[in-house]
Amino acid sequence: MFLHTHPYPPFFPEGATKLIVGTLPPPRFTTGVLKDGDVNFCYGSISGLLWPVLDRIFDLELKFETTKEAVQQRKAFLASRHIGVCDIVHSCERDKIDASDLGMQQIQLRNLISYIKQYPKIDTLLFTGGNSKNGPEYFFRKHLKTYDMKLELVSNDIPRIHQFSIDKRIIKTISLTAPSGAANRAIGSLQEYKTLKKQNPKFTTIDYRVQQYRRFF
Repeated sequence: MFLHTHPYPPFFPEGATKLIVGTLPPPRFTTGVLKDGDVNFCYGSISGLLWPVLDRIFDLELKFETTKEAVQQRKAFLASRHIGVCDIVHSCERDKIDASDLGMQQIQLRNLISYIKQYPKIDTLLFTGGNSKNGPEYFFRKHLKTYDMKLELVSNDIPRIHQFSIDKRIIKTISLTAPSGAANRAIGSLQEYKTLKKQNPKFTTIDYRVQQYRRFF
């Protein structure tokens, strides 16, 4: 059994208003055996799409390499936009050493509510995935239940938007289309994507994410 522990502490820049919430980076980030092009920071997998999408939206000229400079570029961007990162899973056990959400067992969650209370300017959670089993929204709903709280639907369009209240604050949650290759099939089945693809045959699943993420970052 492999103990898959999150390798990075939560990142909270001063004045954070938004929080990116995922689950866990691939196991190699825990063991420290990275691939060429991996960045040793949150969402740093060379095959991940969050940073390539943000790079396109904000013209960041990011480096995709295992260097301190690449890490610093990402931290500087997040700080400039008052965006934090706090994945919800602290650790899990795995029979098979892979990055599958469904493969997670004996899951230990981080206390996101505690962090939100510590940072009173946070008003938006950006989930890097929806409510499918062992996704970030799925775990957050379980986390809220321990506080006798729940999400209220604001918009059922994709990406779905919910809200909850804490200490008289209203916090929005945005369930973004996951920045992983595995989500491409789901994107391809969406009528919105099919319409955009018909209008422009060169339109890609990356373009779809760029269009979606731009609204919320």
